[in-house]
Amino acid sequence: MTTPSAPQGDEGPRWLSDEEQRVWQSYLHGTLLLEDHLDRRLQRDAGMPHIYYALLVHLSQAPDMALRMTELAKGVKITRSRLSHAVARLEASGWVGREECPSDKRGQIARLTESGREKLRASAPDHVSAVRQAIFDRLSPEQVTQLGEIMRVMATGLEPEGTGADLPWRR
Repeated sequence: MTTPSAPQGDEGPRWLSDEEQRVWQSYLHGTLLLEDHLDRRLQRDAGMPHIYYALLVHLSQAPDMALRMTELAKGVKITRSRLSHAVARLEASGWVGREECPSDKRGQIARLTESGREKLRASAPDHVSAVRQAIFDRLSPEQVTQLGEIMRVMATGLEPEGTGADLPWRR
């Protein structure tokens, strides 16, 4: 894909250089392939898509393994309607339960069930193996460090102010 000719002066956007365009396209292609790979592996090995696994992980790391639905949606960066559908499927599997929020009758809380914890425990080794094979086994230790630093800088710059300050990868 080519980039339009850069406009003269300050009248338009700063176009990507050829190298930046190459890096951008590599990033897009790599992240799409990675997400597809992890999704297919989790479907095959655990019977769930990657987003469901992410929801179970997010709940497992929350206090009392429970979060308000709005906080869970924000945490995994999906819409509330997509979350509602996903939680309904996780409920049907017995991995998550919903309860009313005691402080706000309009809100709901999603809670990881014991069955959900067991499913996560059983699924984690294969998922970690897939992540290791797809990323870490392909990179040198220096590249792993560089990737971590790059992703932290990107996340810090993109995270809305006042959110996610205590995420584990920021420590």
